[in-house]
Amino acid sequence: MAEKRNDVPVYLFTGFLESGKTKFIQETLEDKRFNNGERTLLLVCEEGEEEYEPDQFASPSVFIRVLDGLEDLTRQNLRTWLSENSCERVVIEYNGMWLLDELYNALPEGWVVYQEFMFADARSFISYNDNMRQLVYDKLKSAELAVFNRYNDGIDKMKLHKIVRGASRRCDIAYEYVGGKVSYDDIEDPLPFDLNADVVEIGDDDYAVWYRDMSEEPKKYENKVLRFKCRYLKRKKIPAGSFIVGRHVMACCAEDIQFAGLICKWDGADDIVGDSWHILTARINYKFNMAYGRKGPVLTFISDEPCDVPENPVATFY
Repeated sequence: MAEKRNDVPVYLFTGFLESGKTKFIQETLEDKRFNNGERTLLLVCEEGEEEYEPDQFASPSVFIRVLDGLEDLTRQNLRTWLSENSCERVVIEYNGMWLLDELYNALPEGWVVYQEFMFADARSFISYNDNMRQLVYDKLKSAELAVFNRYNDGIDKMKLHKIVRGASRRCDIAYEYVGGKVSYDDIEDPLPFDLNADVVEIGDDDYAVWYRDMSEEPKKYENKVLRFKCRYLKRKKIPAGSFIVGRHVMACCAEDIQFAGLICKWDGADDIVGDSWHILTARINYKFNMAYGRKGPVLTFISDEPCDVPENPVATFY
């Protein structure tokens, strides 16, 4: 299927220095089930104590290119390195101090990230999160699997779990003990509201979780009646009889705060002036809307009441 679309599969491994990326990639390339002769470009964006041993690879058709700095990460360089070795796919060991947008902006057309894994030393990960939350969030938000290696039962698994879930509800989590034993995270993450209720009450502290879940799985909210506290905003370039409702959400740090809003249809929308807080009851449907230029979640006003600004006006995942 990849050949029909002429995709270049990219296997992306992220994490901070000494997090176990090199060891995992080395073992992957030693495995004939993965490395069975396909010409592979291995891009190394940082070098730690662990070094690659190409003579141990299951196939010799792996071509290593070490990037000296972020300035080497350009679309032209990536195209050149791929073509000069006639490679069919790419494995990237990414530098934990570089934001992923730098990589995605540099990927040539047709390069598609097939899998993305994040690696971390379980012993130091919480400290990394405390001191470099933006970089940690950046590596978790699109990862399919987070692997916490060097794990032991003295480490608080729930803390690790909550950090991952603060960035993604979809990312799987694995804990690798010294010695090779691996266990997978089985902590349940029930939503903090009842989706089966006649009116789904979204608490003040739950807006961020709800908004992300609704964005990821909009169909399960189809035709639900919701009640939540939000700001009313009137903006130009939205259809008549509509206005914007929502709250600011902080995903990882102050620099990352964004307004997470929705279009709400209401006959009285044109009378809204300024910026005010309300408790809104509305029905949600997933349909085409001119404001989005595509299908998306749209609210239909049922009722409201004015309210005070919540204690924490910026919603978070914690």
